[in-house]
Amino acid sequence: HYPQALMWELAAQAATDPGLEEVAAYFASIKPKQFMKVVETDTIPKVEVMHWIYKKAEAGGTEPLGNRLIELTDDFARFGKRDGRITYTVYVPPGSLAKGEDLVKTGGGKTTACATCHGGDLKGLGLVPPIAGRSPSYIARQLHDFRTGARSGDYSELMKPVVANLTNDDFIAITGYLASLNP
Repeated sequence: HYPQALMWELAAQAATDPGLEEVAAYFASIKPKQFMKVVETDTIPKVEVMHWIYKKAEAGGTEPLGNRLIELTDDFARFGKRDGRITYTVYVPPGSLAKGEDLVKTGGGKTTACATCHGGDLKGLGLVPPIAGRSPSYIARQLHDFRTGARSGDYSELMKPVVANLTNDDFIAITGYLASLNP
């Protein structure tokens, strides 16, 4: 065991039911904060991959965004320190937010409106998770995995017909729009 893992294990063993209820109430009272800014653009800062994420290239410059969604940390040094208050800028192609809003709110003739299962505010319903204000790369990966069958399980089966007719462009639009919402 790592020392930190051992510490958490011992703390969990010592926890009492009233203590757990108190901790649960505390964490439930913390309201999520917006930590992403979504920008529609054709051109982005030149990027490079480091530690499995994109970061602004040391040499500077710009590059065409093309048909991508790029999520960049606003402070790479803080990201490396696992700072939970870090912010991100999400770059999407022009027109993505309007297209995403239409797909999310109406289904755009291709799918079901997200609110049907995720709630009117897209902050989740019961066992259905919140999707408003979530990381677009995370949500895009989930949508892709539902479409390809890489995600399995009872609730995954419910999403397969929802994503069946969506393209990668749709995923960019949907996830960019969702990232622009307050969590």
